Amino acid sequence: MKKIKALALLACSVAAMSVTTSCSDDDTTTNNWTTYQDAVDAQVKANKKNDKAILLVAFGSTWQTAFDAFDQTKAQYEQEFGKDGYDIYLSFSSAICINRSAAGENTTPRNYYAPNFWLHAFGKAGYDEILVQSLQVIPGEEFNRVINYIKDFANNYLGDLDDEYLSQVTLKLGSPLLTSAEGEGNDVDAVAEALRDYCQEQVQEGDVIAFMGHGNPDNYDSYKANVRYTELEEALQELYPKFYVGTVDMPDNYKNNVYDRMQEDGVTGGIVQLYPLMSIAGDHAHNDLAGDGPDYWDAEDEASEDNSWYEYFSHKGYTAEPNLTGLLSVPAVLDIWMRHTHEAVNSEGLDDYYHSMFPAAE
Repeated sequence: MKKIKALALLACSVAAMSVTTSCSDDDTTTNNWTTYQDAVDAQVKANKKNDKAILLVAFGSTWQTAFDAFDQTKAQYEQEFGKDGYDIYLSFSSAICINRSAAGENTTPRNYYAPNFWLHAFGKAGYDEILVQSLQVIPGEEFNRVINYIKDFANNYLGDLDDEYLSQVTLKLGSPLLTSAEGEGNDVDAVAEALRDYCQEQVQEGDVIAFMGHGNPDNYDSYKANVRYTELEEALQELYPKFYVGTVDMPDNYKNNVYDRMQEDGVTGGIVQLYPLMSIAGDHAHNDLAGDGPDYWDAEDEASEDNSWYEYFSHKGYTAEPNLTGLLSVPAVLDIWMRHTHEAVNSEGLDDYYHSMFPAAE
């Protein structure tokens, strides 16, 4: 986990450098930027059949199980929205996942690209309507990055798109899974019911079911989205008292905090079914959740973030059983994401993002 955070900071620095140096034709970063853009332009040109596009934006992964889930999700979006005249594309927002996927870290190499390349290609291809659907779970830090990609595109951040086109293109945004928590049919209650139904088919009555979400550190808790994990646990426990929801990054809601709540509730033993509360089963699911062996257990620091949930609960006297299924692979949960897309389709679109940095000369 610590290694992942360090690499994430490095990737952010590299990404920032590529933007600021992209005007120099003899710069290696510029060549990479051009190569990526050319590759995406070619894909859009080859696949454009309509005047409307949906861009699915996931954080990303390097695991084949995740690639399969993304492929299946894209196919279901094509089936659902293709009949309404939308072309469907998928992007990763994580530079680490993009680079490692291309290198084939855990499976056959796959090329994914960041949202900015796709949006730029859509603009050059002349799409009349562009809908960006977040595949994030909570409206936190990563969702904020999705919004910034849209703003950069609308503001013609590279200065090479037609300004008149940008002033007229319709931009729409589909919200993350757990966006609403109040009112009839809100996301938190809907997801709780979907997970209850799914888990009833997977586990035995009496088992503890513990979900591991990602969460944001306090200083990155955009839109105060961390509260969704607490609200989801409360909604789940109204349906079945042995549901728990923790995270790898939300303060006071780590695995040891989940353990403390279980102890307070008198749940001192038995089977603990472990599930990722993430769109796919990637690095966090395989390592932070299901990591098995001495590399994932430090007895001197039981609460260490490098100790896996599997090892932690196993050493605490429970029978831990990891289940590597991401939320996109739970049909009723995917339906909620797709409902958000339908809501975005039926919306009037975003109306305050176009403020070009490079207005056309009069």
